[in-house]
Amino acid sequence: MRTNAKPRLGLRKRALFAGAVGALGAAAALTAPAPAAAAESTLGAAAAQSGRYFGVAIASGRLNDSVYTTIANREFNSVTAENEMKIDATEPRRGQFDFTAADRVYNWAVQNGKEVRGHTLAWHSQQPDWMRNLSGGTLRQAMIDHINGVMAHYRGKIVQWDVVNEAFEDGNSGARRDSNLQRTGNDWIEVAFRTARAADPAAKLCYNDYNIENWNWAKTQAVYNMVRDFKQRGVPIDCVGFQSHFNSGSPYDSNFRTTLQSFAALGVDVAITELDVQGASPTTYANVVNDCLAVERCLGITVWGVRDTDSWRSEQTPLLFDGNGNKKAAYTSVLNALNGGTSEPPPEGGTIRGVESGRCLDVPNGSTSDGTQLQLWDCHGGTNQQWEHTAAGELRVYGDKCLDAAGTGNGARVQIYSCWGGDNQKWTLNSDGSIVGVQSGLCLDAAGSGNGTPIQIYSCWGGDNQRWTRS
Repeated sequence: MRTNAKPRLGLRKRALFAGAVGALGAAAALTAPAPAAAAESTLGAAAAQSGRYFGVAIASGRLNDSVYTTIANREFNSVTAENEMKIDATEPRRGQFDFTAADRVYNWAVQNGKEVRGHTLAWHSQQPDWMRNLSGGTLRQAMIDHINGVMAHYRGKIVQWDVVNEAFEDGNSGARRDSNLQRTGNDWIEVAFRTARAADPAAKLCYNDYNIENWNWAKTQAVYNMVRDFKQRGVPIDCVGFQSHFNSGSPYDSNFRTTLQSFAALGVDVAITELDVQGASPTTYANVVNDCLAVERCLGITVWGVRDTDSWRSEQTPLLFDGNGNKKAAYTSVLNALNGGTSEPPPEGGTIRGVESGRCLDVPNGSTSDGTQLQLWDCHGGTNQQWEHTAAGELRVYGDKCLDAAGTGNGARVQIYSCWGGDNQKWTLNSDGSIVGVQSGLCLDAAGSGNGTPIQIYSCWGGDNQRWTRS
């Protein structure tokens, strides 16, 4: 993954859903529940109990930010350089290596007792201009020289290397990506791995990609077949990295565990290398952790950034800490899972109750008509008060009607409408209890506290009429 280049994942074949998918907490409130009596109080220490790591992508430019470094140092026991070890950063001119930024990340990590993953050696993206202008045998040799030069600098110091990154195309073809590296010959990936093994025999050598988490997808099967072939022929591959950028266009599926188990059965380790979840659903985060814990050869998990504001998808609030460095509900679900406290994810359905009024989000008279404005009403548990949070960030009632903002300005009515996937039907559920419209950035707001009070969106100001709990 990269933060200074155009987004990808399913996003190359689907539009980027800029909204954040939220998550209602397991108990009564949208605020993060207190963790169960945990064996460990930080993510890295909790993961270490099972012999795994819980890591983070670090940007060298943020190492002067004390909030950033305090969280990173406290919580994580593994580090991946976000961009600093990529091709354009480490070899800006052919044959002239520059490890200034990469060493800053590496040195910070080891000085604070953390292991380091290397990312990434051979990739079609973030190549410097000189490499993009090469082709054929000249490019092949440049790739080999680059791998040798970077791995020589870090020989014996990096525990895992993402040797090859994103070599397969999206969609249903299962084909290799048509890149300049692919055009040097179909054996380029094999050559990269053999070069890397000779350059540093101690490092685990990984293939890393996105949209290979769903076992049923053609891209997943194509990578699986490549790894199986490599293992059969003795090509030195030790692990597969699953980036795990889960969003509306590329959602988490429960068969992810099957995927991890199937790859591990080939005789390779697996790792979750760039995890972020649109809206930071506590359920999805807990599921991913439990999937890793269920597979003996899962080495660990890396989240792609510290705070939401550090994320390459910051508008989707996908990480475990908010922009101020506060722990989100997803943090608690991860910590509990690592400590063995959550074998099953919290439920996602239930009533939504206003903090100020104590009354529930209600569809008047059980109407199912599109355009019916929502109201507050005494909580009674009826189906017109039961809201299901979906992986797409919707809040659904009756199964097929969505919480829908009829506009983007203050006072716009909030209604039910047939679900169609628009951003006006996606909501961010925050740890402070607010529910924010993705399209508008405004808060779900009750204009009063009595029965029949209409529901609208309004500029967020932190009042109790804009805070909601679940029962």
